[in-house]
Amino acid sequence: MRWNARAYDSSFGYVSAQGAPLVELLDPQPGERVLDLGCGTGVLSGEIAVRGAYVLGIDGSQAMIETAIAQFPRLDFAVGDGHDFTVAQPFDAVFSNAALHWMSRDPDAVIDSVRDALRPGGRFVAELGGAGNCAALTSAMLTAWREHGLREPELPWFFPSPAEYAVRLERAGFTLRILEHFDRPTPLDECPNGAADWVRMFAGSLLDGVPPATVEPLLRRVNELAAPALRNDAGWMADYVRLRFAAVRH
Repeated sequence: MRWNARAYDSSFGYVSAQGAPLVELLDPQPGERVLDLGCGTGVLSGEIAVRGAYVLGIDGSQAMIETAIAQFPRLDFAVGDGHDFTVAQPFDAVFSNAALHWMSRDPDAVIDSVRDALRPGGRFVAELGGAGNCAALTSAMLTAWREHGLREPELPWFFPSPAEYAVRLERAGFTLRILEHFDRPTPLDECPNGAADWVRMFAGSLLDGVPPATVEPLLRRVNELAAPALRNDAGWMADYVRLRFAAVRH
C-alpha cells in the first residue's frame, strides 16, 4: 500500500484526531517505553511523548516516517514491517491506532511480534477496523468493479470480529482486559468527491490495474452506489466500525 503523507494529514486528519481516547486508555506514564506500531506521521507518538514516555514509532511507509521525523525531530522513528519487527530492549507497552487492519498478510505474526516486543506484564493497547467496517463503501467498490467488467479486487485490509481477535490474542499469550466493538460513523468533511476520495486514499493501489480511461467513470459509479447509504444533507460519511482493546502479556 502506498501512502501520500501530506494528503493523509490534510484530508484524513481524523484518523489521528479520533485516536485521543485510545491514548487515554493507554495512559502512558513518565519513563515508560512505548512502541507506536503503524505510527503514520507521528501525531499520536507526539501525544504519548508529551506524557513523559519514551516513544519509538514504527511504520511500513518510508513517506510517513520521513514526515514524522520532520514533525517530531526529537522522537525516534523507523521503517518497519509489523509482521516481523524486532526491538533491542523490551517495551512497557505497544500502542496502535488504525493500523493493524492494514497488516493483513498474517495477523497472528503481527501479534507474535508485539508479544516479543513487550516485557512480561506489558500491555497491548490498540484500535483497528472491526467486522462490518466500511461495509457500504466496500460493497459499492465491488459492485462498481464488477459492472465495469473488471476482476474483483483483492481488498487490502483485515476487519476481524471481536471473538476472532480475542482468540488470536489469547492464543498468543495475552490476557484481554477490555474489548469494545462499536459503530463510529465519520464525516468525510475534507472529501469533496466523497467515496471516490476515500478510495483514492485508502484503496489507491486497487486502481493500479484499472485502465486509465476507466478510473474516473469507475469512481463516479462508486459514488453513485455509495451515496444512498453514506451521503446526506450534511455531506459524506464513512461507515466505520471499530474494535478497541487492551491486553496484557502473560
